[in-house]
Amino acid sequence: MAKLSGNYEVVYILDPNLNEEATAAMVSKFQTLVEQNGTLAEVNEWGKRRLAYPINDMTEGYYVLMTFSSKPEFPRELDRILRITDGVMRSLIVCTDE
Repeated sequence: MAKLSGNYEVVYILDPNLNEEATAAMVSKFQTLVEQNGTLAEVNEWGKRRLAYPINDMTEGYYVLMTFSSKPEFPRELDRILRITDGVMRSLIVCTDE
């Protein structure tokens, strides 16, 4: 039987050199995208933190965690959008149902 909906967590790291308005706009953009395609449960902005290893010669990043539920097709599209968006250094989407 096909899965109708799933619970997911996404953590993404934004460029720490973005100003406050640009960072807020990025978080809002992804939050709106999730709300349009599923049900947003929670958004936790962890803020600037030290990276475990340098990414593009940067040692800090702005971390954001979002919890949501959606159809199984949406996380793949969200991952694609996160990968092509300038200012997103890394992202990881995990299904929490299993």
